[in-house]
Formats: sequence, structure tokens, C-alpha cells
Amino acid sequence: MRSYDPDLTPAWKKTAPVPEVPADRDLVVEEVTTGFCGAVIRCEAGTVTLEDRFGKHRVFPLDPRGFLLEGRVVTLVRPSAGPARPTRTASGSVAVPGARARVARAGRIYVEGRHDAELVERVWGDDLRIEGVVVEYLEGVDDLPAIVAEFAPGPDARLGVLVDHLVPGSKESRIAARVTSPDVLVVGHPYIDVWEAVKPSSVGIRAWPRVPRGQDWKTGVCEALGWPPNTGAAWQHILSKVTSYKDLEPELLGRVEELIDFVTAP
Repeated sequence: MRSYDPDLTPAWKKTAPVPEVPADRDLVVEEVTTGFCGAVIRCEAGTVTLEDRFGKHRVFPLDPRGFLLEGRVVTLVRPSAGPARPTRTASGSVAVPGARARVARAGRIYVEGRHDAELVERVWGDDLRIEGVVVEYLEGVDDLPAIVAEFAPGPDARLGVLVDHLVPGSKESRIAARVTSPDVLVVGHPYIDVWEAVKPSSVGIRAWPRVPRGQDWKTGVCEALGWPPNTGAAWQHILSKVTSYKDLEPELLGRVEELIDFVTAP
């Protein structure tokens, strides 16, 4: 007769099983011991390398129950050799395969120019379509108070505005201060142009050059870097180097996320 050896371990001493998740590239997780949060950039036998949004790398062992994914404890395992479906959008959000775009909200996000709009689309496009948020560009913010008044924002039609070079004492800061509606959020980054919000390392340069006051900034950048004097072609080159949020400076990342949260808040 086969003997029966029941498990007499009390329920409170048993460890609940956790899911095993392939450590696919760009998966964003948090290591439970250190709290280090980053995207997977490499997974080798027994270890995984994470990169945080500031470009710092850390190597961790693939220990059981060693990571948090969306706040849940998981065990990372080495991914299979086959092609993996992307688990994250370019902004780092959880990808939703097959998700349909939501009907556009009444609210909007305004940015200063076409390059700003293209960069936002490049990184946050998938998220914006799922949320039903439309991004439009203004060709400058000199007439921002009148534009806001014409939009007529309200609790069900919030307006977010991203402004270049929004620093104390700037012309842009004085214009932004004239917008006082509680249903409008005006935020900005410190860069003269959104080109600077792309990390120099992603573009393959050491730093963005300083352009003398009074000279067109984009033209000055092309001249200083030895690029052809075609700012449109230069921008397409820069944009082609942006594949995810990791290619952008934190000063821009946080502001765009803030605008999306504001426009989509219940």
C-alpha cells in the first residue's frame, strides 16, 4: 500500500507562490532589497542588469521573489530565445497589445511647436491614444492667454500646456503667470528648445553647444556641431535617435507625465 505523507505545515508558515516573469529587454521592475527601479537591458545566466531613468546600471542576481512588477512580487527568469512581444511602451508604461484608441477627450495638451509635438508622439503616442488625449502645437506661446480663453477649459475639458524655457524671469514665465484657470495646467522645461531635452549621449554628442545670445539657436547648434545648415534634417536625425523615455532628460519626462495625469484625471 502506498503511504500518504500529508503536509502538516501550518498555513501561516507556507510561502505563497509568485509568478515567474521573463526578464525581457525594457521590462521595468524594482529590486525588493535595494528599491532600485529600472528597465532590463541585459539578462545573462543568473543575473539581470537594470538601467534607471538617469542611466545608472545595477546588476542583480535572479533570486526567487527578488523583484516587484507593478507592485507585485515576482521571480524574474531568463527569457526564451524566441522573439518577445514588447511589454512596455516607449514611455515605460505597460503595453496593451491590441488595445483600441479611445475616442478623443474634450481636454487637450498644447505644446509650443511641431518638434515638441513629434517628440511627445514618439515617446507617449501609445499612451495618449489609449487615454484619448490629443496633442496640438501652437507655434509659440505669445498669445497663450487668448488661446486658453478661446478653448474655454472646464472640469470636463481640462487643458495642459508644455512651455519651452519656463524658468524664473523669462518671457515664457511671465506669459504663463497670466493663465489662472484651475482647469489649466501650464508646466515647462528649462531648455531653450526641445532639442536639448534629448540626451546628448543618445544623439552621439558630448553636450549640446552653447549658442551666443541673439543667434538662432537651432542654426547655431548645427554650425557648432558641423552639421549641414538644415534644421529640419537635423531634427529628423535627432528624433530618429529617440526610441524610449530613456533617451530624454528627466526635466521633460516629469512634465509630460504631469500633463497627461492632469488632463485624464476624473
